[in-house]
Amino acid sequence: MSEIYPTKKPYRARRTPDRAHYDHATIHGILDQGLVAHMGYVGGAGEPQVIPIFYARRGEELLFHASSKSGLGLAAKKGVEMCATVTLIDSIVYARSGFHHSMKFRSVAAHGPTEIVTGEEKLAALDFMIDRLEPGRSAHLRPMSSQEIKATYVVRLMLNQVTAKVSVGDAPNEEPEDLTWPVWAGIVPIDTVFGVPRQHEPSLSDAGRPGLTGPLFAK
Repeated sequence: MSEIYPTKKPYRARRTPDRAHYDHATIHGILDQGLVAHMGYVGGAGEPQVIPIFYARRGEELLFHASSKSGLGLAAKKGVEMCATVTLIDSIVYARSGFHHSMKFRSVAAHGPTEIVTGEEKLAALDFMIDRLEPGRSAHLRPMSSQEIKATYVVRLMLNQVTAKVSVGDAPNEEPEDLTWPVWAGIVPIDTVFGVPRQHEPSLSDAGRPGLTGPLFAK
């Protein structure tokens, strides 16, 4: 049986709690399929911020990178508590009334203080995030310069206060009296697929820039 996160009451699902999941298997599965998290936090002047950003799950932590001068990076350096949300849309639900239109989805919300990863662990985390996009790719890349490393923060959010919500099913939730209304109703699935890689051919404006390398992009 999958382990359960010790999510406290303020972070647990209150609406439709029957859709909530707190087990590692469900939460990790959603996080490992997604690519973009929306990071919510309160900025230095008290303003709300929500930033979409690429992430990678490494064990029981979410890793992000941010400019050392960005609002997200500065907030993370202060250990500001953030909320990372990841959503996967599986289908659109068309009902016979506007009220019952909806979506089938899987989502994760993770709350907690952030911290900056430093030293050798920072370099390993940067490689881990690259390798999430293509396993082994970091070994083929030009090493980051000291200035690039300095300008980049690696942010860590531990998975502790975590909730997943999953909406499943293959039919709209409809009122009995609506079932004879003469309009189409049903489910339209949504599938995200990767296209065929397109090789970048350097031009004169790209002087000094190498072409794509590595197993996935090799000619």
